[in-house]
Amino acid sequence: MDYSYQPQERQRKLAVLIDADNAQASIIKNLLDEVAKYGIASVKRIYGNWTTPQLQPWKDVLLSHSIVPIQQFNYSSGKNATDSAMIIDAMDLLHAGNVDGFCIVSSDSDFTRLASRIRESGLIVYGFGEKRTPKPFVDACDKFIYTEILRAADTPTTSGEARPEITGISTVKNDPRFLRLLRSSIEDSSDDKGWAELGLVGSNLQKKSPEFDARNYGFRKFFDLIQSLGLFEVDERQSKDQSGKIIYIREKVKKGRK
Repeated sequence: MDYSYQPQERQRKLAVLIDADNAQASIIKNLLDEVAKYGIASVKRIYGNWTTPQLQPWKDVLLSHSIVPIQQFNYSSGKNATDSAMIIDAMDLLHAGNVDGFCIVSSDSDFTRLASRIRESGLIVYGFGEKRTPKPFVDACDKFIYTEILRAADTPTTSGEARPEITGISTVKNDPRFLRLLRSSIEDSSDDKGWAELGLVGSNLQKKSPEFDARNYGFRKFFDLIQSLGLFEVDERQSKDQSGKIIYIREKVKKGRK
């Protein structure tokens, strides 16, 4: 289920800011495809010292993806000025008021306060980084997408089939923290009979755990993950406006319960 869908609303204008030293050029196509789920990338900038050979892979893809490179020299040995340049640009964009949210692409914890500051102003923040990204930065974002799933996004699978190269990130049935959060999210969304709308469950889970994504466990959709657990009943109901069906779930009814 795609919780980024915004019916009858204009799409968000997003500023995509990439830390070239902390992101891999090989993910750029899948990264921009992911960004497109949440809005329009109206600003695309990447920051780094472009005089160094380490950024050559990025140089090869910037033009084809219309990403503007921002030159930032290292002022002293061992110090990276890229973070400061990104933060200054982000604050300029924030105060200009021309974007609705930010996509910060980095695994660096230095952007934790930036993400918090942007959210304090009422804008949404999507973070993109590797699994090694420090938890404070992850939690400072509205949603955080691990780039490992973007590297594997080109691997074809059948709907509901787990991706073997992704399940190494975590196995859902052996993740007690996730199961606790899932049950808590269902409880927060359920009626007096225990039924909860799947979309609301997913939204509540995202608020509790910004890094949650069914793809981290090898599944394309949240519903596929839920079905794989074998712990829940599923009920499809017609929506009130008759426009489609809404999925409800609850823990399997114990013997003798109606």
